[in-house]
Amino acid sequence: MTEGPKRNSILVANDDGIFSPGIKALALALAPLGDVRVVAPDVEQSAVGHGITIRRPLRFKHTASAGFGDIPAYRVDGTPADSVVMGVHLLGKPDLVVSGINIGPNLGDDLTHSGTVAAAIEGMALGIPSIAFSQQSAASGEYDFAASAAYAARLAAEVLSRGLPPRVLLNVNFPPGEAKGVRVTRVGQHRWEDSIVTREDPEGRDYHWVAGTSRAQDAHDLDTDYGAMQAGYISVTPVRLDLTARDLLGEVGAYVPTLEAGVR
Repeated sequence: MTEGPKRNSILVANDDGIFSPGIKALALALAPLGDVRVVAPDVEQSAVGHGITIRRPLRFKHTASAGFGDIPAYRVDGTPADSVVMGVHLLGKPDLVVSGINIGPNLGDDLTHSGTVAAAIEGMALGIPSIAFSQQSAASGEYDFAASAAYAARLAAEVLSRGLPPRVLLNVNFPPGEAKGVRVTRVGQHRWEDSIVTREDPEGRDYHWVAGTSRAQDAHDLDTDYGAMQAGYISVTPVRLDLTARDLLGEVGAYVPTLEAGVR
């Protein structure tokens, strides 16, 4: 008996946790593309970056109550990157890793601490084409993921067909409401200007919150992720994980001290 064509396998993760409405909308939209499995943190893990848990064991539990229908869903008591590692090694290597849809955008310097992007980075590091999806809230603070999830499925289908170059992922940000269009962008200079808010607990002891204000030096540049999304466009940014400042190799090499003879 001749077997039919191989079905695509898609691993869906996030940093907002297994019960986030964003991951539910994404997984359900991707279901027509192949065999979807969801592996996500059991609680919110926003802004944890690319942390991997190595000092304690991890729990990997099937979750039937998260609203994914027939899609197998598992929760991990660890980070977004842990979720991808566990999903790949316990369920099998997928054809695509997709992270999101995150509640809130991930732009500019946010990529360095975003758990959403970290899940995609982990997939990329394991040699799997990977995409991170995030969405800005409406002015009311509410989210409607229907249009974003539908577009995410269209882009995922293209990546499944075409693949991505090694060590490259796509970081996608959706504006609130109906998008004007799609722009392929570069990582902008958006950052958070940190501040510390100090308060006092009922016993008179200080405690501290890390707060911040959003800043962008290129807020009106439609070629950047922040500028495009702020203007109402879907921003699609190819991100290459190569931290070497190649243009400075010669300059730094010219002044780095050499070891003197006999010095170790």
